[in-house]
Amino acid sequence: MRQRVNGGNRRGHDVGPERERAMLAALQRPKQRRAEVEESLEELAGLTVAAGATVGQRVIQERQAATPSLYFGSGKVEEMAETARATGANLFISDDPLSPIQERNLTEALGVKVIDRTALILDIFAQRARSAEGKLQVELAQLTYLLPRLVGQWKHLERLGGGIGTRGPGETQLESDRRVIRQRVQKLKRELEGVQAHRRLQRASRRRSGVPVAALVGYTNAGKTTLLNRLTGSQLTAADRLFVTLDPAARLVERPARRPFILTDTVGFIRKLPHELVAAFRATLEELTEADVLVHVVDAGHRSLEEHMAAVDVLLRELEVADRPTILALNKIDRLDEGQAGAVLAGRRAAVALSAATGEGVEALLDAIEKALPIAGAVTLRIPHGDGSALALCYERGRVLSRTDEPGYVTVEVELPGPAFTSVATYRVGRVLD
Repeated sequence: MRQRVNGGNRRGHDVGPERERAMLAALQRPKQRRAEVEESLEELAGLTVAAGATVGQRVIQERQAATPSLYFGSGKVEEMAETARATGANLFISDDPLSPIQERNLTEALGVKVIDRTALILDIFAQRARSAEGKLQVELAQLTYLLPRLVGQWKHLERLGGGIGTRGPGETQLESDRRVIRQRVQKLKRELEGVQAHRRLQRASRRRSGVPVAALVGYTNAGKTTLLNRLTGSQLTAADRLFVTLDPAARLVERPARRPFILTDTVGFIRKLPHELVAAFRATLEELTEADVLVHVVDAGHRSLEEHMAAVDVLLRELEVADRPTILALNKIDRLDEGQAGAVLAGRRAAVALSAATGEGVEALLDAIEKALPIAGAVTLRIPHGDGSALALCYERGRVLSRTDEPGYVTVEVELPGPAFTSVATYRVGRVLD
């Protein structure tokens, strides 16, 4: 929408659409800390700016539980409606998911457009998607989110009360819209299944090449793409913004006197990541299932460091890759003084402190990755039944390619990282397999 501005300039000029002004709101439940809710709202504000709106009022209501009809208390909703009118807010964003009914009721009560964090993140992804695959994934997530909310597009049916007088074109159109969306969703799923099949072929080709794979994971804006550029010499777009990277990238890391490996970059995680996005981006996130090592990149100076790490861990468990060998990369230490850096590293023996921006600590990270990568090829181990821990280690730390059970022994072909192989090396038979 474009508007004409007159007054000082008599001719008037076309200008871009006015940025939406958003009011943000969240509930604080009895077991939640105030700081936790405020931090989540601060993150929501960052998402709002990333989507192209400005942030106005921020509201936190303390309640035992959400109300079924409005999510927030009716008195608080009336208060927020007055504030919206007074401040010129034309967008309301809930930090928590809203049901279609709550979203509809809030829209009527507040008199402004109402969305939740899920819709906001989906909008950002829609703006940032560049590849055909990324656009497919975002569209699938958006349609999955939209389908139960379609009735809100046909409020006139509700006002008429349903039944006599409401059947016919309106209801037919609603059902038609639902049918069209369902058909489109099925088509997108089929196309993404093709993407998954193509990715499986790519991963199989990588596996046959014998080049191991390390994958970067972490919270959005932790510096994963900057680190990939630093290690590979690439020039992928990296910026101090949320969700800059949506499309996965894979690059070869080659350094003198070091074993080469493939490094992949993935979409950043975030608290309350919409399930629709996790499902839609599964084809992309499946890259993690084939990684030999995960490099968990963390913004070492962020005040919510622990919460960010926990959010990533939850999603890794959901994707069933939490058992992968993982290196904690504490990034952006160039922004910390020595005392702060020491405090962040305290008690994290497996962590590597680095700065992807300056290169400090990168060689230490490469050392850690090299130690964690599987040995070149698979080894055959003949493990006695009495050593169950050795067999368990093969499954927990390695990739078992085959297993043969025989009296007194279990013979396995397995790929193992160096440190894990050392502890079972006495059971090795034969040679390193090509």
